[in-house]
Amino acid sequence: MNVALKARIPHAPELPAATEASDQLKPLYLETLNRIERLHRQLLDVIKDELERVRIRDVNSVQALLLFNIGDAEMTAGELRSRGHYLGSNVSYNLKKLVDMGYINHARSEVDRRSVRVRLTEKGRIVHRLCASLFDRHTLSVDKVGGIDAGTFVTLNDSLRRLERYWADQIRFRL
Repeated sequence: MNVALKARIPHAPELPAATEASDQLKPLYLETLNRIERLHRQLLDVIKDELERVRIRDVNSVQALLLFNIGDAEMTAGELRSRGHYLGSNVSYNLKKLVDMGYINHARSEVDRRSVRVRLTEKGRIVHRLCASLFDRHTLSVDKVGGIDAGTFVTLNDSLRRLERYWADQIRFRL
């Protein structure tokens, strides 16, 4: 490891020697990381295109996906993040904007007065239904047009679940 880098990161572990298997795995792993990031951005572009098509201009794609993920539920900002419904770090900002624009109602929790619970208004449900309809259309053509069938999605989702668990373990157990 670079001496200057090691000085800044005093507890950086020494890397084990590369093996033939790790040399083959590294480019595949890095490609997967890149694809995950690109796919999320592309999904947001698809949602943005749908919003523009129906002339909804006051909500961005991140906010629309947030409205879709809330759906019929009532939850706190923390629950949105912990359940994986929101990937950004500024969930409070987007929730406040959505409240201000009339897409979300918010109220203090009866159980814990410190937390605020949110749910969709009728205006928010319209965007939720728009996204649901978009995803329904996708499920009707992803096999025929995209060549991705149910079995492929089962395998893909299983692999992504295992990768998610691996990363969670990296954090939890400081591996």
